[in-house]
Amino acid sequence: MGFGSKDEWCGSIVKYSMFLSNFVIFIGGIVLVAISVYTLFDKSFIKELLGTNLFTGAVYILIVAGILLSLLSFLGCAGAVKEVKCMLLTYFIILFIIFIVMLVGGILCYMFRQRVQTTMQQEMLRTIRFYGDDRSITRAWDDLQEGLHCCGVTGYDDWRQHRIGGIIPSSCCQEINGKKQPCNLSYQASQQIYNTGCLNVTTAFMKDHATTVGTVGIAVSLFLLFGLAFSCALFMMIV
Repeated sequence: MGFGSKDEWCGSIVKYSMFLSNFVIFIGGIVLVAISVYTLFDKSFIKELLGTNLFTGAVYILIVAGILLSLLSFLGCAGAVKEVKCMLLTYFIILFIIFIVMLVGGILCYMFRQRVQTTMQQEMLRTIRFYGDDRSITRAWDDLQEGLHCCGVTGYDDWRQHRIGGIIPSSCCQEINGKKQPCNLSYQASQQIYNTGCLNVTTAFMKDHATTVGTVGIAVSLFLLFGLAFSCALFMMIV
């Protein structure tokens, strides 16, 4: 198989353009996987308090799509080099499916941004009651408060209102000169307790991550349009 003589010059341009687009797609897939994995494991304890699997599900979708994308770029290059219509058609179909999946994943991340504060507030108020009784919830709260330097949902007073006994966890206590302050002794010792509530801090943190992953996912999916266009053009030119 090959190009018709009158299409030789144009076919070469399309072929090399497809090489370039697949290289960009390959890099985009790797970047997408790297950012998604980093987002998934950075402050992973927060997932226990999210109250929804929307963000985690979207990130997993983008990780799988990014891996498949990097592998698929080799198929596109091989189809262009060998000028095999079957390979180009297979490449086009799979790439189109990945395009839809990545677009959906990116949109889900933006949807998550709109819901995160409400769902997280509900989940935080629910789980605060089980602190000390449920190991995973206790660890999630301790890691959250120590990692983001916050206390309670909207403030440390939440522990008195929603937890039996009203005792402030030691993870709420500020660390001064490498030593935890005895903030459990008095509610008046607010200078020894993280005064910022965890809801706003965590919401901002998750919104930033969702925006980053969603933007990268949608941006990479738009690059796929070039791969789709060039593979279609090359398929039509091969005789």
